[in-house]
Amino acid sequence: MLQPYFDSLAQMKPIRSFGTITEANGNSIEAEGLSCALGDTCEIVCIDGSRHSAEVVGFRGSRTIAMPLATTTGVKRGNRLMIAGGSASMPVGQSMLGRVLGGDGKALDGGRAILAETTLTLDRLGPKPFVREPIREPLDSGIRAIDMMLTVGRGQRIGIFGGSGVGKSTLIGMMTRNTSADITVVGLVGERGREVREFLEDSLGEEGIARSVVVVSTSDESPLMRMRAALAATATAEYFAAQGKHVLLVLDSLTRFAMAAREVGLAAGEPPATKGYPPSVFAKLARLLERAGNFEKGSITGFYTVLMEGDDENDPIVDSARSILDGHIVLSRDLASEGVYPPIDVLRSLSRLMPAIATDAHLGRARKVRRLLAAYARSEDLLRVGAYRAGTDRELDLAIEHRPQLRALLQQGVADSCTVAEALQAFAWVDGLL
Repeated sequence: MLQPYFDSLAQMKPIRSFGTITEANGNSIEAEGLSCALGDTCEIVCIDGSRHSAEVVGFRGSRTIAMPLATTTGVKRGNRLMIAGGSASMPVGQSMLGRVLGGDGKALDGGRAILAETTLTLDRLGPKPFVREPIREPLDSGIRAIDMMLTVGRGQRIGIFGGSGVGKSTLIGMMTRNTSADITVVGLVGERGREVREFLEDSLGEEGIARSVVVVSTSDESPLMRMRAALAATATAEYFAAQGKHVLLVLDSLTRFAMAAREVGLAAGEPPATKGYPPSVFAKLARLLERAGNFEKGSITGFYTVLMEGDDENDPIVDSARSILDGHIVLSRDLASEGVYPPIDVLRSLSRLMPAIATDAHLGRARKVRRLLAAYARSEDLLRVGAYRAGTDRELDLAIEHRPQLRALLQQGVADSCTVAEALQAFAWVDGLL
């Protein structure tokens, strides 16, 4: 029971180093005369005795650049900046289940403090390549279109790409309720304050909350706290995976994590490179995503939402995430506007591990469905103007004939659930086609 306190003592510095604040720019402050390292936690000590937590984010000449975790209001020139310890960490333990935490690991739901079993550093490297186990076991996502056409493996990392308002949050709510996992960890990064309680009550429900840990940082918090919410959610998933649990990690959203990292990088003096994002943002994205996977003990299956601004698939964050993740689910605004839910564009989506985890019969049915969907999409304009004559293309004739059945199977109610076996059976009728 005392181990978390010993861990905290090991991180504490025996000698406290002080500096004097000389300048403040936006969300960052600069101090002279301080000896510290990047990532060190520190405190701003005001003349009136109040203290503000901060973190060292960079250096400029002989000055140290720090960013407060909350607000800089009330900080004056001449205040002290004191090093408090090493890198940011959080207490973890079984008592986290069913709780709502902030990016600093402290309870937000009004309950008692978390009973810590150990302390984990928030930002750390993922496991080495040879510690990872091959992904061979399919995971029931609870969503028919995904289980049939984009089968996900236990330990896989999938991105959910879509513009604003196309149903990303609704989709992850369905996953958290229906996915076959021992424990669910949800990270709400930069979320709207009003949606937090709605997500807990409507998407998770009492049963879902009981086996979940929710880490929240709202949009009005500092960029450091928004980044820490994503890191804390990942560290929590790592804690349970190390105990042999199969963990579902849902992070909403990766884009807001990248935006927060951009604010921190620019405040530290990094030059903007791609669309205003400094180079460190892409390194942090890879570092975060590589922490999920299938391990010798336990696994972390990650679903990460990614906002496509203006439905642009070539956005640098979208492109970077797609290159690191093991697959992507693209949500279509056109399908959403037609009332198709979930609005998954199957032809633009991909699970890179599906060939390794699905049976030959499953893959054969999925290919036939793709051929029918592609045939209809290829000739949709001709069909709309009445320029196609039936009997010209057998594959297209089949696609037209079975389109209502395909659309019905690829749609699903928010409260409905499905397994991989049930999804495969629902599409058995395509075996006699093509």
